[in-house]
Amino acid sequence: MPAVLMLVLTLALILLVASLRVVKEYERGVLFRLGKVNPANLKQPGLRLVWPVIDRMVRIDLRTVTMDVPPQEVITKDNVTISVNAVIYFNVMNPVDAVLRIARYQTATSLFAQTTLRNILGQHELDEILSERETISEALREIIDRETDAWGVKVTAVEIKDIELPQVMRRAMARQAEAERERRAKVIAAEGEFQASEKLDQAARVLDRTRSALQLRYLQTLVDIGMENNTTVVFPLPIDILTSFQQALTKAPEGAPKLSEGSAAGDTNSE
Repeated sequence: MPAVLMLVLTLALILLVASLRVVKEYERGVLFRLGKVNPANLKQPGLRLVWPVIDRMVRIDLRTVTMDVPPQEVITKDNVTISVNAVIYFNVMNPVDAVLRIARYQTATSLFAQTTLRNILGQHELDEILSERETISEALREIIDRETDAWGVKVTAVEIKDIELPQVMRRAMARQAEAERERRAKVIAAEGEFQASEKLDQAARVLDRTRSALQLRYLQTLVDIGMENNTTVVFPLPIDILTSFQQALTKAPEGAPKLSEGSAAGDTNSE
């Protein structure tokens, strides 16, 4: 009799030890008892009892999962073929739904993200995809999260990681960027010339009102030339002086005799 009792106690102890399960802090256990799930009997972190044969526990990780979406070939709205890959961040909010309503929720979320990525990017032009990444990423997140909410999965973020363009398109965009930089440089140079012309006009008006200022400017120019090692000195001469000389040469001298018409005719006859 004691041997039988010892055997029973040993079997009971083995059964008890085999029934113990440790649920980690970031896990939850969905318990199937005789094939049925009681949502209220969700196993929390700690040491839990799961009877063999009649119970089966499925562990669900509640941590945020980072999943890389494979590169997808996308034809944009303006008929440009690009390759796009993304990163999706999600976690399980309802472990019971993640087990009962979807098989392999991680694979399902990844596949749905791939199809959504192709559909959404196909509705935009290439320039919009390159310049509005944040807006498109937020739209992707909302669509994927709306679909996965029934699976007990919460999508927290979707980020477009890389956009691979064809070589021809890269060269065309490089030429476009270079032309844009040249246009900006020409606009800046033209604005500088316009501002300089306005300042020169103001300076000319000031010098025109004060003639002595113009002479001082000439002398300052000579000082600036003399400070350099130059062998040739260009002396600026006011145009007004040349005009005065020209007028003096064109006028006849006041004391010079003038020949009359008669004397001129006599001289001609004598000849």
